[in-house]
Amino acid sequence: MANILAVDDEKAVLALIKNILQKDGHVVTVVLNSNEVLQMQLGKFNLILLDVMMPGIDGFSLCRDIRDKVDCPILFLTAKSMENDIVVGLGEGADDFISKPFGAKELRARVNAHLRRESRQRRDVLCLGNIHFDLSGRKISVCNKPIPFTKGEYEICEFLAENRGQVFSKEKIYESVFGIDGESDSSAIVEHIKNIRAKFNKFQVSPIETVWGIGYKWN
Repeated sequence: MANILAVDDEKAVLALIKNILQKDGHVVTVVLNSNEVLQMQLGKFNLILLDVMMPGIDGFSLCRDIRDKVDCPILFLTAKSMENDIVVGLGEGADDFISKPFGAKELRARVNAHLRRESRQRRDVLCLGNIHFDLSGRKISVCNKPIPFTKGEYEICEFLAENRGQVFSKEKIYESVFGIDGESDSSAIVEHIKNIRAKFNKFQVSPIETVWGIGYKWN
C-alpha cells in the first residue's frame, strides 16, 4: 500500500485515477486546484501524479516548486506527445510520463513499477574511478562532489554502471529501470541521457557511451 497524490483539473480524471489505484490498496489523495499543493505536507506521499496542463500553476512549474521537498517519484499526466514536452518535464525533475487517455492496466503498471523500484533492497556503495555511488542514499558524486541527479536519472546511471560494458537499447533501459515495457515511451530515456551527460560534463567525466544504432553503455 502506498500514499499517492494525484493533481488534475478534471474531476473525471481524478475519479478514474482514484478508482483504479484504490483497487491495489493504495491511499489516493486527489487535488483539483494545483495551488493547494504548495500548502500540503508532501513528505507522506510515496508517488505523485501531476497533470501538465492546469490553470494556475501548471504541472511543470509545480514539479519544479516541489521537487526539492519530496524524494518520491513524480509522473506527469499529459495529452501531449511532442518531444519538447518530454525535455521540459524531465528537466524539471519528473521521472516518467503517462499519456492521456490511459487505461487502467497502463496506469496500474506504471505506478506499481515505480513503487517497486523505490522499495528495493540496496547495497551500500559502488565506486567506478572518480565516480562514487551511494546506493542506499541513491546519490552520485565525482571526486566527493555530489551531482544533483533526479530519481530517474540516478536509476539509469545505476543500471548502466552495474552492468558496465554491456550495451542496452533505450527500450531495454526503460523496461529494466521502470519495470514495464518501454517500447512506446523510450524517448524519455533519450532525454534522461542528455540531462545525465550535461551534469557529468560539468565534472569533466563522460561515463555513458552511445553505441550508434544499438543504444548506450557505461564505459
